[in-house]
Amino acid sequence: MDSPTDIPYEEMETTPYDYDNIYTPCVNDKARTFGSSFLPLLYSFVFIFGLVGNALVALILMRYKKIKSMTDVYLLNLVLSDLLFILSLPFWAYSAAEQWIFGTAMCKILSGIYLAGFFSGSFFIILLTADRYLAIVHAVFALKARTVVYGILTSVVTWGVAFCASVPEIVFNTCKMQNSRLQCAAEYSFTDQTKWNKFNTLKTNLIGLILPIIVMTFCYTTIIMNLLKCRTLKRHKAIRLIFIIMVVYFIFWAPYNIAIFLITFPDFFSLNTCDSFNKLTIAVGVSEAIAMSHCCVNPIIYAFAGEKFRKYICSCYRKDIAPRLSKYIPVLHSEAPERTNSTYTPSTGEHELSAVL
Repeated sequence: MDSPTDIPYEEMETTPYDYDNIYTPCVNDKARTFGSSFLPLLYSFVFIFGLVGNALVALILMRYKKIKSMTDVYLLNLVLSDLLFILSLPFWAYSAAEQWIFGTAMCKILSGIYLAGFFSGSFFIILLTADRYLAIVHAVFALKARTVVYGILTSVVTWGVAFCASVPEIVFNTCKMQNSRLQCAAEYSFTDQTKWNKFNTLKTNLIGLILPIIVMTFCYTTIIMNLLKCRTLKRHKAIRLIFIIMVVYFIFWAPYNIAIFLITFPDFFSLNTCDSFNKLTIAVGVSEAIAMSHCCVNPIIYAFAGEKFRKYICSCYRKDIAPRLSKYIPVLHSEAPERTNSTYTPSTGEHELSAVL
């Protein structure tokens, strides 16, 4: 995803269009109003809920579950990606409501952090998908390949690729005056702005939508075919979770990627009128808001939806949260009943499902 300032609302509202060879500004006051009123509220919402959810997952992974497998490594890195993405939102929220007051250096740094969080998040979702594919479809090979060491190595490479993908925005983004307001936006002083915008849009579509959807479709289709052969009561839960993961990712990211593609290539779709541009501007803002909210959903679909993880959450509540809350809420002082020990041993099929649930 491009940073929230790569398609600034102030710049959009004066985009010129040629009507019968007459140079006429395309005024878009609605986009500016939307950007200054709605975006700060949304960024604040995503910041609060995304920070709490991802911080809780990180706490459980490191304190209770520990890092024992490749899945844990990728899940922790996905949490770090979301947190990196989330921590830049207060700055963009203030900029959308007022103006950019944090200087050029912070503009470049925060643009890089924002985009590195986005790109790495997409990559780790792909790696988590591939990890589940190996665990279920190639279980024998997975015993050697799905180790913590390999997980760390691939994670380091993934972060390197994510930061490399963010370099252009770090280079071009700067603090500049737009319509009497300072903004952190791209300044293409020595290159073709149109070509660079097209390149960024294609890069975002490839990394943020096309590549993850291709990998998810292939891996999860193969996984489902294998699960259908698995005689276990957890089979239907696993298949349902797989569909949730794919559908949620598509719903959150497809609208934004389609919107920025349409606004970058309007001539190809005969959308080069002022009215079409104004509507696409609003569409980009709304769809970007939906896409940002995905970092709040990641902890739910990749962690909290799993049966094991829910047990760790209960343990975290009993050991850490409840004792502290009991100081202020006496009713919580009573101790929870001890969990009954179970001698149940999962079958081979359910061991495979543990990669999904």
